[in-house]
Amino acid sequence: MYYPLSQITPNLYTNGEEYVIAATNAPYAGYYWKTSQGKFFTGKNPQDTPTQKLKSVEDLFPAPPTTGPKAAIYTELSLKETENIIYSSIKNPNYKPVQIPTYSPNIPILDNYKLGEYIRYFCKKINETIYLETDKDTYTRLNNKDATIQYQYYLPFNVPWQLTGDKEQVFKVNRNIVELTSKNLRLTKFSDYLQNDFTKYYIETIPYTPSSLTLR
Repeated sequence: MYYPLSQITPNLYTNGEEYVIAATNAPYAGYYWKTSQGKFFTGKNPQDTPTQKLKSVEDLFPAPPTTGPKAAIYTELSLKETENIIYSSIKNPNYKPVQIPTYSPNIPILDNYKLGEYIRYFCKKINETIYLETDKDTYTRLNNKDATIQYQYYLPFNVPWQLTGDKEQVFKVNRNIVELTSKNLRLTKFSDYLQNDFTKYYIETIPYTPSSLTLR
């Protein structure tokens, strides 16, 4: 790669606590250089090949949003959890950070509407009133205590969800299921997380083709 000298800062050095190799997340110690666009690469300068792209350790743990629609659903690592992950990655170059559950709701498809219902997947931060709607894969990994995800900190659960029929009846069925699930699993303020929207994804009639599908 070529960068004019005026657009780089060469001969920088890191002790292994600031950057990781972008492709592997392995901690990097040694010389590096940066571009005027804020990109970082291994080596003393662009001519010091082979070179690899770096990224900041902070990029592995982005700060959660404090405003906007995602603020209430974003799962935040505690300071202690973050420190443990960074410490492990520095001490073990082959360490791969364990995945944090992310917001990825299971959106109903046409086949679900033909059946009239489907499953929504969630997890709750243990000892905290923090909920996250996620997908089936994340739910399964949490439920199976998969070592690649932080299952120790989350309670996974699912909720059957009515999609079609009389709207008032759909509202009542979904509300009752949420209330029962909340009672059985002691899920404080789970209805608040759902914003009491018990007709979410509801449609009155089943569409003929996927292209005609219009969600509420």
